[in-house]
Amino acid sequence: MKKFFSIGEAAKAVHTTAETLRHYDRIGLVKPSKKDEWTGYRYYSENDIVRLNTVRALLLMDLSLSEIKNVLEYDDLKKTVEFLEHAEEKADEKIAALEASKAKIRLARSDYEKKLDIQRMNQGYASKKSPYSFYIKTLPERVILLSDTLQSPTLENLWNYLSHFYEKLTPKLKDCFSFEDVAGIYTESDLTRMFAVCTKYKDVDNMKILPQGKYLCADCNEENRADVLKELLKAARDKYGVSPSFSVQMIVISGILHWNYEAQIYIGNRA
Repeated sequence: MKKFFSIGEAAKAVHTTAETLRHYDRIGLVKPSKKDEWTGYRYYSENDIVRLNTVRALLLMDLSLSEIKNVLEYDDLKKTVEFLEHAEEKADEKIAALEASKAKIRLARSDYEKKLDIQRMNQGYASKKSPYSFYIKTLPERVILLSDTLQSPTLENLWNYLSHFYEKLTPKLKDCFSFEDVAGIYTESDLTRMFAVCTKYKDVDNMKILPQGKYLCADCNEENRADVLKELLKAARDKYGVSPSFSVQMIVISGILHWNYEAQIYIGNRA
């Protein structure tokens, strides 16, 4: 026996409203297979549901109802296939545009999350407000190779930074190492050295592991770097109860012949 659906059941099946189905009936887009002469109630067959789902899919491709009606009335199968191929291309374009928008939204969200972290940090550290803005980052474990000679960045050593580290490796070890295109400064006790972040490595001298976890961070420049580090260490002690044994300052290239820093203090997972 042929199964029929009430207008409410049909609307629910295709995720629309009963009034939308009445409109489709009025304009001749999708007419119900059965209509009660006395009550005027509409009843939809399984084929009607398939047609309604087709309409919904084509609407998502930004086609007008009149365009969709023309497509559904095609007698020429080749013409129908060509139209649907074109509709698929439009769908791909829409997906690509949505992905691009999503990427922009993700970047904007990340920026606002950083601002929120700064706001929370400053509110939580209000007992003795610092003139600097702090935020928290969760970072993965990083393996770094310390320079044995470079202590701070200069125009000369940043220009071809990674070559300095490759030159310090023996020919046998060079194939065992690769580095990210970033630079930083590592400070522990009285030791201050520039470093490269390893993406491939082998155990050698001057290697350190920066642990995974949360880092209290602040942006700074050459002029205020020492003061910012001092304030970060104080905040780590006062707010998180930690006295880190090391600090990191990632070098952020901000323009031609110019750079700033992101200071990072390890606080574990206390935040």
